[in-house]
Amino acid sequence: MESGNESMLDVYLFETNDLLEHLDDILIESEKNKELGQENINEIFRIMHTIKGSSAMMQFNSLATISHKMEDLFAFVREKGIGQKDLEDLFDLMFRSGDFLKEEVKKVQEGQPLTTNIGTLEQEINDFLKKISDNATVVPEASVQNEAPKEAPAVSGYEEKIVKEESERGFPFAIRVSFDEEAQMENLRAFMLVHSLQDSSLEFEYRPHEIETDKATASEIQKNGFYLFFSKEQARDRAVSAVEAFTYTKTYSVLGEAPSEQIPAVSGSAAAGKAGAGSQPQNAAQQPHVPVKQSLINVNLSKLDNLMDLMGEIVITESMVTSTPALQQAGLDNNFTKASRQLRKLTDELQEIVMSIRMVPVSTVFQKMNRIVRDMSKKLDKEVQLVLVGEETEVDKTIVDSISDPIMHLVRNGMDHGIETKEARAKTSKPEVGTITLSAQNTGGEILITVSDDGTGIDRQAVLSKAQKKGLLNKPADEYTDHEVNQFILMPGFSTNEVVTEFSGRGVGMDVVKENVEKIGGDVTVESTPGQGTKVIFKIPLTLAIVNGMKISVGDTMFTIPIKNILQSFKAKDENIMYDTDMHEIIMVRDRYYPVVRLHKSYHLDTEVQSVGDGIMILVGTHDNSFCLFADALLGEQQVVVKPLPAYLTQFKVKKSGIDGCAILGDGSISLILNVQNLYNAS
Repeated sequence: MESGNESMLDVYLFETNDLLEHLDDILIESEKNKELGQENINEIFRIMHTIKGSSAMMQFNSLATISHKMEDLFAFVREKGIGQKDLEDLFDLMFRSGDFLKEEVKKVQEGQPLTTNIGTLEQEINDFLKKISDNATVVPEASVQNEAPKEAPAVSGYEEKIVKEESERGFPFAIRVSFDEEAQMENLRAFMLVHSLQDSSLEFEYRPHEIETDKATASEIQKNGFYLFFSKEQARDRAVSAVEAFTYTKTYSVLGEAPSEQIPAVSGSAAAGKAGAGSQPQNAAQQPHVPVKQSLINVNLSKLDNLMDLMGEIVITESMVTSTPALQQAGLDNNFTKASRQLRKLTDELQEIVMSIRMVPVSTVFQKMNRIVRDMSKKLDKEVQLVLVGEETEVDKTIVDSISDPIMHLVRNGMDHGIETKEARAKTSKPEVGTITLSAQNTGGEILITVSDDGTGIDRQAVLSKAQKKGLLNKPADEYTDHEVNQFILMPGFSTNEVVTEFSGRGVGMDVVKENVEKIGGDVTVESTPGQGTKVIFKIPLTLAIVNGMKISVGDTMFTIPIKNILQSFKAKDENIMYDTDMHEIIMVRDRYYPVVRLHKSYHLDTEVQSVGDGIMILVGTHDNSFCLFADALLGEQQVVVKPLPAYLTQFKVKKSGIDGCAILGDGSISLILNVQNLYNAS
């Protein structure tokens, strides 16, 4: 049972988060267009209705209540419309309400208690509904009275019969309840309402009777309504408030004994505008509807992780089978060779499919930034637009989750002290509206994510001045290139902002951006042109699970260098080695000098290959640095499955020394995977 509840909770969290993201998208687009179309009104109503229903089922009261209030609000809006003057207030209220729902969902995810005091937000929604309903055109009473008889014939005979029967039994006061069509399973909704009233210690009867055991009562309730009968008028009046508050109530009517000059049945609704909400599905039913076959399924990410791990084991096993020493010595017959080639082909295809399953578009991250730009534009009083390029580019799900925070920080940075104020921008030749651009590009084995703005750019002198104060300069300031100056802002605690604001100035953030990107095997580059803007580039791998690498040996140890980092490999002689002023080894390649890192010295390994002429040089590089690695020999290219290092090695800071993980090779031996940038920093 517990696992069933957990499964329901997972589905609830997934669907609710998805709906709230969709809500944000609709609101942002509508606010840009300064209008809220009927289609979007209907969609927001459906979103709130779905969240209300699922939250009530999971007994998350704060979520159910606020979404119910928002649903009531949009039931009124889709029936009566909303004036242009109230539109901006509606957007602000919806954004605040959406933020509240997101916070509550986050609490559910983290197992924290939900908010119990929601009176302020609830009152805001009620007040806004009252405000726009006061502004709306009042329907004349005569038209309401004329419409009333239209509903009567459908249930008058049945209703008259059961009301008479229950009155004779001593229950003359009644309420007829209609439930939302979209809720379905009307008999269960009726049972939930009965259970709620029983908790209030009210004495009553209900029709139909067998709602808990007879499924046929659902269609009966759908046709005639659900009836509650009370012996006392006070009990019925108490029950009205419970019926109003019930999540699935669409409309209700109070029936029973009344003075002859009054109308015997007074129609009511669970909230303002619900009658309008009820009329909408009838209009929708008249429109042609083409059924769409569902071709997507939701899969728990842990299952995909297990599938990827299993795929990795298959790759390793396939390699072990085809490179077994016994088979190599005995010589392979023709049939085995054909079979092994076919196995390799199928393994590669299976691997591609498994990896593609984990791929998701970066639009899931990019679209969220619309909200940040919108909110900060209002708070900072800046006119800024967000431009998305290449948002359909696909990356591994784990990587998408990891780059969300870094991108958000850069967008906030660009908004806060990248884009100029309206006054400062007016003095330049730039457009009035500032632009922040998010772009993604697939370059083969890697993805380039770029966050750029057309603001003031990085102030070189301000950065150098701050670096000097912090004692970071190790040569004269004028000798630093623009690239080197820009890299200072990626250092911990570095900020040129003198004033701490809500958004920046605390000296935290850019170093965390760099750290988070490097954790997933990427690197960060900053480019800036004063007066024209700043560009931050992430270079990240497509996936973390499988790497194309070059195997090299140093003594008895094998290393794997990611192919993406290798620029060239070549043989050198001892006389090619030179020394810089600090007596570090350097070598000239293509008219440029590069530092030399001897792997056996970096990792204190025993090897007989000491002379440069006896080994191999590999020129490797990242965005930041290029240098030469000296190893014993190249063993060949191979696709390897990345295995994380054991947790207990963290205390020895193995990753900072240049070891990213390991791979199990076909013969069962282990190869250490090098992180080129960390190895350079450690050397």
